[in-house]
Amino acid sequence: MTASTTVSQAASEAVLRPHAEDAFADELKALAAADDRPRPARWLLSPWAVATYLLGGTLPDGTVITPKYVGPRRIVEVAVTTLATDRALLLLGVPGTAKTWVSEHLAAAVSGDSTLLVQGTAGTPEEAIRYGWNYARLLAHGPSREALVPSPVMRAMSDGMTARVEELTRIPADVQDTLITILSEKTLPVPELGQEVQAVRGFNLIATANDRDRGVNDLSSALRRRFNTVVLPLPATPEAEVDIVARRVDQLGRSLELPAAPEGMDEIRRVVTVFRELRDGVTADGRTKVKTPSGTLSTAEAISVVTNGLALAAHFGDGVLRPGDVAAGILGAVVRDPAADRVIWQEYLETVVRERDGWKDFYRACREVSA
Repeated sequence: MTASTTVSQAASEAVLRPHAEDAFADELKALAAADDRPRPARWLLSPWAVATYLLGGTLPDGTVITPKYVGPRRIVEVAVTTLATDRALLLLGVPGTAKTWVSEHLAAAVSGDSTLLVQGTAGTPEEAIRYGWNYARLLAHGPSREALVPSPVMRAMSDGMTARVEELTRIPADVQDTLITILSEKTLPVPELGQEVQAVRGFNLIATANDRDRGVNDLSSALRRRFNTVVLPLPATPEAEVDIVARRVDQLGRSLELPAAPEGMDEIRRVVTVFRELRDGVTADGRTKVKTPSGTLSTAEAISVVTNGLALAAHFGDGVLRPGDVAAGILGAVVRDPAADRVIWQEYLETVVRERDGWKDFYRACREVSA
């Protein structure tokens, strides 16, 4: 191991949240070494290896590839295949369905760089997608390639990489439409210079959008046609959701240097059960209908609740995750509308939680923080 490698690893370990290509560099390297299948132009891995990286598996040499996404295999295969064509990929779903997570890992596995990112907001300007200018150079020497500041999308086009646009439907419609020429003609005109940037083979784009933003800045039909849309569903079963939450909480806990919670699975299952029942409007046994609050109660929120509870247990408890550690987090996730949601939560506590065997401590903890 060289000195530069040691310094690089130390720097990566000091980062709170390393990029996917850094956090899972060993897995990507092992996959590349074992991958003997055809690779599209400028892809680091074959489509099969990219899917294996996301879904997990064991390589012939015994290397274990950890799952990054727990869900239907066909969804991942369609997403990967889309990136191997000339159509862009739109990951659509309700908040908390791992759209950003999947987008990042796809870019890391395909291009080895997940940082060519445009974060969509209501204030995202056209320059964030096309290009900007270094105004000091522009005023001193006029328009030139040296004065031009490329966007992440322009850089991806020039280098044959994968660009990412997060929360596409948060971006104003007129700014969204700057992608039409890029995705259809695979060129980015620079009229100030009388030039254009043509996309190099290997270029593609992954965008994410959530169902809750429908009607905010809907995609034009012209832009939507340039995407192949893949819908990421909520976990199909309680067991799958528990597995996702447990894996992510373990990863986050290690990055935050929190002690492991060996007895925390009961609380993880409890949080997932509460979220799923309130989300679905019916208890797990199908016997009791419950009202649904205004929040999404997504898997991502469940991960946040459990991680926060783990921190409480570590710093202010005995290190064991207990009902009192997750009760406040659940209350905050459920009660978004102080008037309507609080009534729904109180009714759920009294009609479902109070009567459930083995949930008395959880009921008392929730009543205490809800008072």
